Amino acid sequence: QVQLVESGGGSVQPGGSLRLSCTASGYASKAYCLAWFRQVPGKEREGITGIDSDTETSYDLSVLGRFTISLDDAKNTLYLQMNALKPEDTATYYCAADLSYCPDFAHCGGGYCQRFFSSWGQGTQVTVSS
Repeated sequence: QVQLVESGGGSVQPGGSLRLSCTASGYASKAYCLAWFRQVPGKEREGITGIDSDTETSYDLSVLGRFTISLDDAKNTLYLQMNALKPEDTATYYCAADLSYCPDFAHCGGGYCQRFFSSWGQGTQVTVSS
């Protein structure tokens, strides 16, 4: 079973940057998807980006061009580089994993993609405000 521990959340001003990290174990040498989700109160947990074992990535339109997902396999660490942050990016961010290829995160709205992931980090809060 994949185990995930994430960190890096915090408060940042609009236009600023943060990098989230998620250490992962239990995925090496297998087909996998490592992903980032976010959730705000009263709404579904929505997928925003993922990377699979073939290094294919996809992004939700709301973060495309601003966020970058990457995996340092030597360190077993997943990253989410977040640039040009907006107040609407404020949410609890979760890393997630499943031992299969990723869904297309361009079509993960409405909480649709949460059901495909079996392993989750504990969540880290990102707040974008002045």
